[in-house]
Amino acid sequence: MFLVLSKAAQFQALLLFQECIKPVQVDKKPGKAAAKIRIEADGSYFQVNQDGEAQKLEKAKISLNDCLACSGCITSAESVLVSQQSHEELCKLLALNKSRASLAARCKLGLLETAQKLTMFLKSVHYVFDTTFSRNFSLLESQQEFVRRFRRRADDKKALPMLASACPGWICYAEKTHGSFIIPHISTTKSPQQVMGSLVKGYFAEQQHLPPDRIYHVTVMPCYDKKLEASRPDFFNQEYQTRDVDCVITTGEVLKLLEQEGVSLSDVDPAPLDTLLGSATGELCTHAGGGSGGYLEHIFIHSAQQLFGIHVDSIHYRPLKNKDFQEVTLERDGEVLLHFALAYGFRNIQNLVQKLKRGKCPYHFVEVMACPSGCLNGGGQIKLEGESSKEELQKVERLYESLRAEAPEENQAVRELYQHWLGGWGSDRALQVLHTQYHAVEKANSALNIKW
Repeated sequence: MFLVLSKAAQFQALLLFQECIKPVQVDKKPGKAAAKIRIEADGSYFQVNQDGEAQKLEKAKISLNDCLACSGCITSAESVLVSQQSHEELCKLLALNKSRASLAARCKLGLLETAQKLTMFLKSVHYVFDTTFSRNFSLLESQQEFVRRFRRRADDKKALPMLASACPGWICYAEKTHGSFIIPHISTTKSPQQVMGSLVKGYFAEQQHLPPDRIYHVTVMPCYDKKLEASRPDFFNQEYQTRDVDCVITTGEVLKLLEQEGVSLSDVDPAPLDTLLGSATGELCTHAGGGSGGYLEHIFIHSAQQLFGIHVDSIHYRPLKNKDFQEVTLERDGEVLLHFALAYGFRNIQNLVQKLKRGKCPYHFVEVMACPSGCLNGGGQIKLEGESSKEELQKVERLYESLRAEAPEENQAVRELYQHWLGGWGSDRALQVLHTQYHAVEKANSALNIKW
């Protein structure tokens, strides 16, 4: 069996969010009237009884198996799937014969050096790929999808706003909480992780003359929600009975692997980086537009040129209520041609959804991410010792932005795959391989259900 590991160059979503559906543990006793919950300014919770006596409550510990996307408990079937997505599972297989930046910050290394050393450490697998390559396809497909939606907006009232789909925490929340209302607005483009799954189990398998089920594909992600994304039935090949991504481990779990082996990454010799097209490369690239993938910037610049013939050199963000809700506009002669926004964190997402439901959402596109501060703040990231979360995030941002930014359209390998494997831009095969669908999830009757 071939083992392929894809490393995340960007950072995805957070599983446990700002407002949990079960924020405190309330001790219920028979024969007592319902108590009130009081929340102090510092976030402490107090249970107040009928006599006015207040008792401080301990916050409940919510694990991965308890909560997903603040929309009720995950099912037992999902819990089983989560247990299959861990570094322990990877270790069993190997028998130990938006991620790099977090490890680089922890190990005090540069990004290229970190990538090369990880490649060597993980060489008990056959190939180690970089998901920056698959993100090229996600960005290009998102650009084209937005232009198609914009042009049909007069005939399809739900074509806009288009909402980004790369964050699995946001997708699970949308499916479970807002269902059929919100799904038509969500971009059908696959996330970089799942595009890489299609490339590895499709193109790469063909090049290796192997059936997809003979390749075990592992991704390293800074996000726990990516484990459930990989487990979606939409990404399961019925013919070969295999998933596009067999196992997802987080950045923190990579650190555990290093520690279990007694290995310091700084002491590992570097190795050349693998590419899907065969030749090794010594360079790492990223995409402009921040640590959440750069969807807003790429779609904005592409659409300004394609729809209005306007070349955009730089983008100016205007913060609204907070730094996690910002907007960008394209204007000509006082007329707003394009109105984009980014909404990070569930408080901003909830405000966005409410605007949509009231018919007062002014945006054409929104880059939606579950984590406050976006994907660089992923829940699977390594927490740096002795540093505040703000300092840690700034350090990861500086490392992430230190790489050369590449336009997806300029990547020759991407062009070749579109032409020779996908049948050209906008082909039926490209739509089949690089896009997916979403499903409204019926809500179970549960005391934990709440309305946002």
